[in-house]
Amino acid sequence: MPRTFVVAGTHSGCGKTTAALALMAAIRRRGLTVQPFKAGPDFIDPGYHELATGRTGQNLDGWMMGEAGVRRCFARHAAGADVAVVEGVMGLFDGAEGAGEDGSTAQLAKWLGAPVLLVVDARSMARSAAAVVAGFAGFDPGLRLAGVLFNRVGSARHGELLEQAMTAALPEVPVLGLLGRDQSLALPSRHLGLVTAQDQGLGPEALDRLADWMLAGCNVGRVLALAPDLTPEPEAPPPAAPGTDGDAPGPCRPDDAPPGRTGPGTDGSGVRIGVARDAAFCFYYPENLRLLEAAGARLVPFSPLADAGLPPGLRGLYLGGGYPELHAARLAANGPMRRAVLALAAAGAPVYAECGGFMYLMRTLTDASGTEHPMCGVFPLRSVMGARRGALGYREVVTREPGILGPAWTMLRGHEFHYSRLGAPPQDDQAEPPRLVYRVRDRQGWTDQAEGFAVGNALGTYIHAHFASNPDVAPALVAACRAWEGAP
Repeated sequence: MPRTFVVAGTHSGCGKTTAALALMAAIRRRGLTVQPFKAGPDFIDPGYHELATGRTGQNLDGWMMGEAGVRRCFARHAAGADVAVVEGVMGLFDGAEGAGEDGSTAQLAKWLGAPVLLVVDARSMARSAAAVVAGFAGFDPGLRLAGVLFNRVGSARHGELLEQAMTAALPEVPVLGLLGRDQSLALPSRHLGLVTAQDQGLGPEALDRLADWMLAGCNVGRVLALAPDLTPEPEAPPPAAPGTDGDAPGPCRPDDAPPGRTGPGTDGSGVRIGVARDAAFCFYYPENLRLLEAAGARLVPFSPLADAGLPPGLRGLYLGGGYPELHAARLAANGPMRRAVLALAAAGAPVYAECGGFMYLMRTLTDASGTEHPMCGVFPLRSVMGARRGALGYREVVTREPGILGPAWTMLRGHEFHYSRLGAPPQDDQAEPPRLVYRVRDRQGWTDQAEGFAVGNALGTYIHAHFASNPDVAPALVAACRAWEGAP
């Protein structure tokens, strides 16, 4: 395993994404191969990681994937790299709940045995910054805090005060970086977080500026020396498969694809499943796509924005999340594609759609300006953008009936984050309402949330599921596509 460290923050907005990207760019400048990872369910940061490193960013989420799933994903993708950098989520100890560490950056760091670099926003602080670090350093004795990167340092004198405070209060925690204020390095944001890397981009000049900024305030060689090569621990046998207690299944088995299954290879074989990939649909966990391929899928990208129709020979569709509301006019104008998607779903092909993909399959989408746009019409529903966040948080679901994801009582874990809501159906709509096939549990327990909308073999949901939370789901979806009787 490569040298590995975790770049964590005291809180969201402290600059850990900028620091992580700059550190990746600076390490890559040394001629080293960097494998990036992102803690938590974030879809956007891994895109920037890929621009900075040239390697696909991977999500690691303890709550959704479990320890075995995290460690296997890390080992698979870190192999062959010189350095692995894991960017944290929110604050170092923030996770699925307030009383435990599940889903937190700290949990991942301990599972991986990786040292933590803590990014602290030092703006308007001097000695108090040492008090903040002291609280983080003493909160969990099982965590190795290797050093601190002070961000938004205002001047050389400000940096001296920070170092003096740390030397006096916490000499065992080194100051590894004093990163100056530079507003020009800030990444633009919008309603679901940062503007996507696909829309914003980080060209060679921007990456050079990030690397220069990091090298000006941080001894990168010293950081690398603090990150030892990791030796993977022997894997424990996976826990038993989910069971039921009359109310709900037990925890999912966090595993990867079942042994013995192979992907489509390079011979063009495999079940052809169309995957929507463009500026409107760009939120996919790379591990989900890998698990589908491991189960025998041949993933075929297509663009609902630009393509005139679906690729030939598809036996199913996977439409991920993204920003259809920002591209609603173009999606609506591409009538041939909308009709092709509706026809395939109406013919009974398995269709799985999450969040933005789900919105695209509804009857209409009303954007933030109040303009209503026609969509595919697979579901007799309307999505309406709101000014405030509609939902945010981890979700666990079980299916009420057999379907394209497997038998009844199939469990999945995922995350929900969106600003749209369901609007009232049109007054003259005579279509039967979709079946609700999900039962949902959040941090408060089981809810009455309407979720898992099914029409025929089409399943739409606002929840982004991680397939590593249940190793049977990807094979079930591929098997449903393979078995579709209407396929050519």
